[in-house]
Amino acid sequence: MTRIDFHSNVPDKFHFACRLVRKARAADSKIVLKADRQDLAALDAALWTFSADEFVPHVQAGDALAAQTPVILTADDNAELPHHQILINLSGTPPANFARFERLIEIVAAADTDAAAGRVRYKYYLGQGYQLNHFVAA
Repeated sequence: MTRIDFHSNVPDKFHFACRLVRKARAADSKIVLKADRQDLAALDAALWTFSADEFVPHVQAGDALAAQTPVILTADDNAELPHHQILINLSGTPPANFARFERLIEIVAAADTDAAAGRVRYKYYLGQGYQLNHFVAA
């Protein structure tokens, strides 16, 4: 069963996601980042700029290099994905195929609208019978 972790009250979702990706890559994990379509460019830019000393190799789902790239970006629930280890969700809805992944990390911003959407997703996963882990950003 997929392990689901919620990180809430996050001040900057993209920066937080970049830190999680860095940590997961240090453990040699492969990651899919799901975001709403209008946020993909900002997420891509964040991965390029969050640290002056590091590079996070990443491509969009469907790219010819996706199978060889450890970090995949997508907005499409139906995208063909080359790996299913960690899914980081930055979108406002539960990913349709999250159960294919070993682990799902939900990032919920401190903003009221994102927090409300996060509560809806939390209740959805509970209703599906998942045990959830919750971490509140300080």
